[in-house]
Amino acid sequence: MKTVLDKQTRDDLIRRIDSLNENSTAQWGKMNVYQMLKHCTIAEEMYLGKKKYDRVFLGRLFGKIALKNLLKDEKPMGKNAPTSPHFIVSETTGDVAAEKKKWIALIGEYADFSNNDLEHWFFGKMTKEQVGQFVYKHTDHHLRQFNS
Repeated sequence: MKTVLDKQTRDDLIRRIDSLNENSTAQWGKMNVYQMLKHCTIAEEMYLGKKKYDRVFLGRLFGKIALKNLLKDEKPMGKNAPTSPHFIVSETTGDVAAEKKKWIALIGEYADFSNNDLEHWFFGKMTKEQVGQFVYKHTDHHLRQFNS
């Protein structure tokens, strides 16, 4: 299974992120390209241990099962997957180039990933391997959303 912890996979994701621009349009969902980029940088900051969010009740009930189901195979994440309000970006305009640069830098940090205490807001405690696989799937999901 692909993982962001693999250099070749990271390089491919970075190439795909770099191909986005102000004119990139969503194939599904409500976000524009700036909102998607910002959403992803906020998520990376959590995975890398720069921000923490409290676990939601439904996640305590179903999080482990959902994570296991999501990571059981190579199947991409489905369209219009739910997210936490913490990751919803309300502002519709911003510096696309700067947000892209920030996201690429954050993806690069997975080369030295060491956040072994990650507790995802829905899935709960995740292993390093689970984080690598999930971050790949989440990143791929949004890049496919914008045809990249």
